[in-house]
Amino acid sequence: MTPARIPIWLDCDPGHDDAFAILLAAYHESLELLGVSTVYGNAPLSKTTSNALSVLKAVGKESTFVYPGSWRPFSRHTKHAPDIHGESGLDGTDLLPQPDRKPLRYCNAIKDMRDALMSRPPHTAWLVATGSLTNIALMFAVFPEVASHLKGLSIMGGAIGDGFTDVYMGPEYTDSVGRKHTRIGNTSPFAEFNICCDPDAARSIFTNPDLTPKTTLITLDLTHQVCATAEVRDMLLFSTVKQEPPTKLRRMFYELLMFFAKTYEAVFGLKDGPPLHDPLAVAVVLASMHGSLHSLFDDAKHERWNIDVVTEGEQAGRTRASPASEGVFIPRSVELKKFWDMIEDCMAKADHATGYVQ
Repeated sequence: MTPARIPIWLDCDPGHDDAFAILLAAYHESLELLGVSTVYGNAPLSKTTSNALSVLKAVGKESTFVYPGSWRPFSRHTKHAPDIHGESGLDGTDLLPQPDRKPLRYCNAIKDMRDALMSRPPHTAWLVATGSLTNIALMFAVFPEVASHLKGLSIMGGAIGDGFTDVYMGPEYTDSVGRKHTRIGNTSPFAEFNICCDPDAARSIFTNPDLTPKTTLITLDLTHQVCATAEVRDMLLFSTVKQEPPTKLRRMFYELLMFFAKTYEAVFGLKDGPPLHDPLAVAVVLASMHGSLHSLFDDAKHERWNIDVVTEGEQAGRTRASPASEGVFIPRSVELKKFWDMIEDCMAKADHATGYVQ
């Protein structure tokens, strides 16, 4: 008997790495993508919504509904990331198709997300968030019953630093009195972008006792181990069977990765390739299928953490972790080959679905 697919909802802000998260969520045989909601972040909401529609068209999943969500945080100025993702949020390729569909106008992303998740049996559905956390924090505030109904919550966001893993985050920063410090974040020296966009939303999630035991947080400490190196980019371009010439779909994703690589090198000095943050949050759901996340992510010590989000001052958006008996799981490492094999397998499925267009 074929195991039942895991229902997931993806809340995202496409975004180069979000495009790969959509690919993995849409094509992995073990996942049932219930819907996609969009949020401001890498670009304004109008652009992240259009980008989600374009990526779904490119990979042959136009039937997946896209629900525009929040255009700004709870009570702060909106942040975007044109230095990393370009003005469109998905700069770097001319192969991304224009969407045939217009964004849904008469919808409520918060309620639609709630309804889709609650339509599945208790403790079966996952919520995956790869952008700012405004949408999902609003949902849990308005519909608190969703927290106990979910099987799991997977978030790409935050950075722990202080030796949590041995990764390079970027150049050191100099404080106001001239002292140099190791960088922790990618938006400020202290904070990761998704959390920094709406730290109040993040704090509301990480202090929810119904959510923390079922939450996995994918931080920069892990994602900077998963860089799309030249070898990885070539594998995704030509496939594992060295297909010549590469398909239009593969060339599109390759060009997106090349743009992403150039901006990460220019801004952070990362020469090996850009970290592919967001699909790791989708991979968490797949790793949970065997009853443990240990099959893909390192959980040998069963470490769990309380997360405190700094909401004021120059360190606003910083995520501080302290040990807890029950709390958030923050992986320290990942099986790289298994992860890249998942991405390539879904790329091959998308190739097949779109007819191997050259």
